[in-house]
Amino acid sequence: MELRLRPERAADAAAIDALIRTAFLHAPHSDHSEHRIVAALRAAGQLSVSLMAEDAAGIAGHVAVSPVTISDATPGWYGLGPISVAPARQGRGIGAQLMRAALHSLRERGAAGCVVLGDPRYYARFGFVADARLRFPGVPAEYFQALHWQGATPAGDVRYAAAFYAGG
Repeated sequence: MELRLRPERAADAAAIDALIRTAFLHAPHSDHSEHRIVAALRAAGQLSVSLMAEDAAGIAGHVAVSPVTISDATPGWYGLGPISVAPARQGRGIGAQLMRAALHSLRERGAAGCVVLGDPRYYARFGFVADARLRFPGVPAEYFQALHWQGATPAGDVRYAAAFYAGG
């Protein structure tokens, strides 16, 4: 089946919510708030990028990107996540396609960089690296990674949109 990536539409919110719940249902690192985070980002108008992967069988994946702030006030940075793939569809490259499309979208809009919190073995293939100048307090440094495209290299603590802190 041919996979198609597209921006979410208003009518997609319930399907995205169901996909995210299912994708993280058995994830050991999850507090199961991911669907609430995406809904709160959407409600706050902070879903800078929200892409769906779908085919004839339905929605297969989703990725969300939202603005982050850095304590040194460097502008133009975003946080990628959550990224979700239906459990029966994982391991088929859907997440990688969503990642590439989301990063491409950010570069097109002139973003300075993007951060992600996750497995460094997975995100390294997209160019993400741990950078001691960027910190996300409370997590091991190697799991907080950045991809810098342009402008000054920031240094400081990163804070995600408020939805991430109210999602639990």
